[in-house]
Amino acid sequence: MCALAGVACSPRSRFQLYPKDGKESPIVLMIRLARVGARKQPHYRVVVIEKDRARNGRSVEVVGTYNPRTSPASVDLKLERIEYWKGKGAQLSDRVAKLLATAPSSAGQPPAPAKPPASDSDASAAA
Repeated sequence: MCALAGVACSPRSRFQLYPKDGKESPIVLMIRLARVGARKQPHYRVVVIEKDRARNGRSVEVVGTYNPRTSPASVDLKLERIEYWKGKGAQLSDRVAKLLATAPSSAGQPPAPAKPPASDSDASAAA
């Protein structure tokens, strides 16, 4: 008898991949961080991975990196691929959503310097 269900079953039937109704459940994708750094030296990859997989499990695709130890923290994201996966239904983790909010508009390039506001004397001289 199977200890969990109370019925006769094989040892492997406890590890069902699909629900009991026989229908396949949809795969939920997440865009989250996977730690790859050494002890006390955190370094992260931003990965697209199935929601049920382990933190450092097999990922579908690596879409960026994040190094919090640099000053300021370095973030390198492939924004086009992140938008592609979001279009396919991937959900962002809280931390990745914050990284996207603070990331520059184009990946790998520093943010553009802010233009100083035009003064009134420049506008009257141009007219």
